[in-house]
Amino acid sequence: MRNPKILVLSGSARAGSYNSQLAALAAKKLAILDAKVTRISLKDYLLPIYDGDLEEADGVPDNAEKLKTLFADHDGIFIACPEYNAGITPLLKNALDWISRVKGPGDAYRGKVFALGAASPGGFGGMRGLIGMRTILEVGLGAMVLPQMVSVAKASAAFNERGDLTDERASANLDKMIDALLRATLIELSH
Repeated sequence: MRNPKILVLSGSARAGSYNSQLAALAAKKLAILDAKVTRISLKDYLLPIYDGDLEEADGVPDNAEKLKTLFADHDGIFIACPEYNAGITPLLKNALDWISRVKGPGDAYRGKVFALGAASPGGFGGMRGLIGMRTILEVGLGAMVLPQMVSVAKASAAFNERGDLTDERASANLDKMIDALLRATLIELSH
């Protein structure tokens, strides 16, 4: 059986983003465990704000099609989800909406295993945004989302100079989530 292909991304395109740091750490840990990892930045796939009239007039943007292909070509997807006002970033929501509009072979959401994490300077560690993200993926898009989620609070001091988590509990939760992601993708591959 082949090693699972895992796509890793952050819902932030901001330089110095804590969630991009979390995505980088997840990608590193997945690669160490022999997953085939693809890490992307949504900054490389800019999209207009979703608008049905725009879609009807111009069709689906090329970057939405590229993102849909990336999602469809991977067995599992880890998303580091920044929290904005107790929700997810407009950048991430817009990308998910456009991906859902792409027709054609492969499915970006069904038959995939999604894992979620968040890093936030606040004390809740992005948990409120993770709950919203889980609802969008499961209820809105029909995806399978692992129950294990990683929440990194006080993110400004959460990473050391090597990019590892300094908090043992958060680090252990990340390891458990990565293990669950790999196990779930291997189960999906065996079907």
